[in-house]
Amino acid sequence: MTTMRTPRRLSDEVMTELENMILAGRFKAGEKLPPERELATRFGVSRPSLREAIQKLVARGLLLSRQGGGTYVANTIGHAFSDPLLALLERHPDVHSDLLEYRLAIEGASAYYAALRANQVDKALLIERFEELETAYHSQDLAREGAADAQFHLTIAEASHNVVLFHTTKGLFDLLQRNVITNIGGLYLRGDTRERIMAQHTAIFRAIIDGKPETAQAESHTHLRYVQTILMEMEQEARRMARAQRMQQT
Repeated sequence: MTTMRTPRRLSDEVMTELENMILAGRFKAGEKLPPERELATRFGVSRPSLREAIQKLVARGLLLSRQGGGTYVANTIGHAFSDPLLALLERHPDVHSDLLEYRLAIEGASAYYAALRANQVDKALLIERFEELETAYHSQDLAREGAADAQFHLTIAEASHNVVLFHTTKGLFDLLQRNVITNIGGLYLRGDTRERIMAQHTAIFRAIIDGKPETAQAESHTHLRYVQTILMEMEQEARRMARAQRMQQT
């Protein structure tokens, strides 16, 4: 006996499409949705069907509807880690080395899939982020450079078109940005480190723009392993100096 399927309501189809756009980052946390008329035309549905879809997403906490002020993506979207947990992570003594290990695993995959899947819109945004990174690099403002660096890597994750990679990276964005600022503050005191890191970013960028997945992944790994190595050398040097000072005090 054949079971008859209940046809999906048009509003459910619109709701699914909106969910996918939020997941893909096309509508970002806190962003206001386009006007009803524009969305209804985009989805090819009536405004009542669109309103029903929006109301369902409001009920699920994905959207916020403000009286007379439009509809917004909830600010909690993309925050995989709560503020208290982020604060706890920041105080953990091994957080910087642990985060580098995490980045080595995640960012290599993001670079690979970004090179494989990035479309012209993704590439245009990545070019914009890379130019911002270059400008910040020449300014030698650590806070500005750290923010531009973290945003560059987040844009790569977005271009991967893997929603898990994107939202995981986005959830740790604040911690990643502070980690980058902390790292480069010490790294750039050593010789030509600043120039080498910028050259590594350039190599990752070029591989993605040129559509070379294996190269993009390899360049990402090269960059993060270089940072790991320099930071380990700095920690060893700091321990040696601490021992020397203790010996002088005895």
